[in-house]
Amino acid sequence: MTGWKTHSTGRGTGDLAEITLRPATEADHPALWAMLEPVFRAGDTYAVDPGIGRAQALDFWCGGTHRAFLAEADGEALGSYYICPNQQGGGAHVCNCGFVTAPAAQGRGAARAMLAHALDTARAMGFAAMQFNFVVETNTRAVNLWRDHGFDVVGRLPGAFRHPARGEVDALVMYRRL
Repeated sequence: MTGWKTHSTGRGTGDLAEITLRPATEADHPALWAMLEPVFRAGDTYAVDPGIGRAQALDFWCGGTHRAFLAEADGEALGSYYICPNQQGGGAHVCNCGFVTAPAAQGRGAARAMLAHALDTARAMGFAAMQFNFVVETNTRAVNLWRDHGFDVVGRLPGAFRHPARGEVDALVMYRRL
């Protein structure tokens, strides 16, 4: 899955002509942190401590069983995602992913390109399904994107996420067979 390229989806304003996805390396850590820090600090989409440090955030994103990828166009980092087994043992045939898009790239097709790449990567890695364990219901861009690509809401966790502005909101479990 290296050197994977896509053309614009044509779905948003200011779509990017071509997005390249490749495995993230240690040299990408500054760009990754520049994307992760504002998302984690906002505390409205990830169940991650908003005060997480740089090293811990990068370890979360790139460490353990996570394989991280970087989306870029014209040398600009647009987003990143990781893929990993959702569970061990009998659940290892289902993968999980996390996504982040650079603020300047939002609405320009980067998330769609990353999801297409993630689905291809998951199939190539032998996964049978993809599951998002904890999609904050107020993250409507993500919920709509996942639904547009065949994910179903298979579970709702009432009040499971403490949103900094809206209080307790539901978290969704979203699932798709590959």
